[in-house]
Amino acid sequence: MRKKIVSVALCALLIALSKFADAQQSKKLPRIGFLTPAVAPAPWIDAFRQGLRELGFVERKNILLEIRGGKTKPDLSDLAAELVRLKVDIIVAGGTDAVHAVKEATSTIPIVMRYDRDPMRSGVVASLARPGGNITGLASITIDLSGKRLELLAEAVPGVKRIAVLTWSQIVAAGESRLYKELEAVARALGVKLQVLLALDPATIDKAFLAMKTAHAQALIVMPSWRYIQYRKHMIKHATKNRVPTIYFQPIFVENGGLMSYGPDFADEFRRLAVYVHKILKGTKPGDLPVEQPTKFELVINLNTAKALGLKIPGHFLMAANKVIE
Repeated sequence: MRKKIVSVALCALLIALSKFADAQQSKKLPRIGFLTPAVAPAPWIDAFRQGLRELGFVERKNILLEIRGGKTKPDLSDLAAELVRLKVDIIVAGGTDAVHAVKEATSTIPIVMRYDRDPMRSGVVASLARPGGNITGLASITIDLSGKRLELLAEAVPGVKRIAVLTWSQIVAAGESRLYKELEAVARALGVKLQVLLALDPATIDKAFLAMKTAHAQALIVMPSWRYIQYRKHMIKHATKNRVPTIYFQPIFVENGGLMSYGPDFADEFRRLAVYVHKILKGTKPGDLPVEQPTKFELVINLNTAKALGLKIPGHFLMAANKVIE
């Protein structure tokens, strides 16, 4: 009987020690917070995970991920504060609003950003070469791409004279931004008239497409916004139904049935963020890591969508594409 009691006690002790060891091991694993507006499309999260794997990190074995997504700025602020309370080792922030949320939440936890604007102009970093503070990462300072998208759309749709522009920015919609002035200059050179429309959610997207139809818009440019990625299927449905050739800012739109896109590949950028995480975990201060800009820009065309729209894409245009979906 005594032996049985001793045996049971030993088993209980071993189980307790095992659980304690597991808990200690979990505590030792670096914990990475990951914050985006809404929930980032799975391919981008997968790309970040792939980047980690390429550097020897395997989730739940030698690294932990805390993924959060918020629909509004208050949501993002709350989630940023939550990640700080969790005492994560690094926070990866995708998108302008997410970056500002984590910047306000902490000045000590390293932040690796994927930023949609000029981080120096916005006061996020001191400089691109030596950002200082606790923030570094990638920044898409690509205002000139809006004019390039307009040129590509005019080339893909010969004879187009009226092009709508869908934007989330009230400043752009009011014609007061540097981006709008650049677009207007390119439009004048091409002999194209612009119709700029503000759209923030499915309801205003519906109204925008109705306004396009009323104004007889012949094509559409969708300006970069995380909101639009969230509502991409809604937009694509409208563009297809109304037979409006549309150029987007990310390949994911084209993969989901959009006509074409031009811009940096977000999935590639999220994969590159893992390199920053790796360097910081090895001891490099974020303020000593230069902020990088996109180096890879892709033109992606969906030929199936072109056929559905009754649009014949010029041969030389197809030759210039990085990827053609058939």
